[in-house]
Amino acid sequence: MTVPAPRARRRPSTMGRLLPLLLIGALLAPVGLLVTFAWQQTSDDRSLAARERLGVQYLTALAGVTDALVEAQSATVNGRPVAQEALDRAVEEAAAVDARIGVELLSQERWAGVRAKLEALRGRSASDPESAYTAYGEVSDLLLALHRKVRESSGLVRDPVADSFFLQDSAGQELPEAVVAAGRLADLGSLISRRPAAEQARGLMELSGLRVAALAPAGDLVDNLRSAVDGSESTDLGANVLTPLDTYQRSVEALAAYSTPAKGTGLVDQAQLAAAALNTHRSARQLQPVILAELDAQLVERIDELDRDRWLIIAAGVVAVLLLGWLAALLLNAAARARRRAALAASHTDSPDTPVRNDSWQPTVSEPRGLQPAGVVREPETAQWGAFDAAR
Repeated sequence: MTVPAPRARRRPSTMGRLLPLLLIGALLAPVGLLVTFAWQQTSDDRSLAARERLGVQYLTALAGVTDALVEAQSATVNGRPVAQEALDRAVEEAAAVDARIGVELLSQERWAGVRAKLEALRGRSASDPESAYTAYGEVSDLLLALHRKVRESSGLVRDPVADSFFLQDSAGQELPEAVVAAGRLADLGSLISRRPAAEQARGLMELSGLRVAALAPAGDLVDNLRSAVDGSESTDLGANVLTPLDTYQRSVEALAAYSTPAKGTGLVDQAQLAAAALNTHRSARQLQPVILAELDAQLVERIDELDRDRWLIIAAGVVAVLLLGWLAALLLNAAARARRRAALAASHTDSPDTPVRNDSWQPTVSEPRGLQPAGVVREPETAQWGAFDAAR
């Protein structure tokens, strides 16, 4: 009976040895893409928030220039001495900010134009209030355009959070426009009272247009801030903003009432209008730094959250790499053990010291047969012919 020889183990192919590495690579690629995408997205958001903080710093400097410019215009138009030191100080502070971050915000060229116009106002005489009103108006328009440029280049206009978007829109657009328009409204009312009677009708039409230009951004400002307070999760925003906002809203309501022409005469009370405009300017001066401070605080908090997110992304990536490395080590170790077992089995099969089994059914010559009587051992070739030879 023939016993089949044991089947030799087949050596693993090259593809079989590379399969664990291919599996690890297939798992590592999507994990790396996810980590890279999350890191890039978080870094972009952080860069935007940091750039917005630069815009807040620039708007803070421009707020001082706007306040000083409106006061200087009112003083020049009404024949009062101009507080030139306050205007120069505000200009120097804004120039320092522009020198520090103007290149990044692409504002240096516009600021140079605004500063040149401000320097030209230094020698403006109060003897011609009409031309002074026009000259100050041109500088105010350039200053408002610089506000818009800073908001665009810093990314404030693209802020993704609702409450901070309302805050930047209020402090960077609505409030400066309302302050400038309110100052012009009061100064134009003063000029109309000194114009000839034939020109007063045209002046009243201009006054009605300025009234809308002053009240529209002021109303939008109030709506924006209330929307920011209602939609914000911060409890400090409402507590800090609502009180100066209520004061500003009351001053705007008074400005709207005193800038409306009387029914009988069609004229406005210049003294009351000037007082209302001054009160509006003072309340706006108290409100604007509060808005900018709240906006900057929210941006700082957002940057801190994004920094924590980036550390979490790094930690998740490191953990994923360690787990995949551990899995790769297990697979490679298992493959190495399988190769060692195969080599050991092959060496036992091919060794010359291994006893060879005799599968023949006939016994050897020197081996006695199990059913043969004891006696002389016959040759295996002639044993079957012994009886025939003896008879012959």
